[in-house]
Amino acid sequence: MLLGFLIWLCLGLMFMGTGAYMFLSGKSVPFGFWANVEIFQVRDVRGYNRAVGKLWFTFGLVFILLGLPFLSGQNSALSVLSILGVMAEAIGAMVVYTVVIERKYRRKQGE
Repeated sequence: MLLGFLIWLCLGLMFMGTGAYMFLSGKSVPFGFWANVEIFQVRDVRGYNRAVGKLWFTFGLVFILLGLPFLSGQNSALSVLSILGVMAEAIGAMVVYTVVIERKYRRKQGE
């Protein structure tokens, strides 16, 4: 049971590390959110990277918290909450990215 949580914790820390890297990065190129998709024209690259970094860091933190039921036992019914919670969290992250971040930082035509 501890091994499962440790693996879960490592994945959450990787998400948080990715978010911290994006947040602190001074790159002039926007980080992508979707895999294998060309990024849209960004109005403020630094602000966009910070926003996406916050999103990934928060995702990792909530991911770790959702893994806590794995500490209660291998065949615990609470582990279903972890799995369903991560699905809801992933959908929520996509909604936040699309509705909030992309709308705020997308360069409008003519800018």
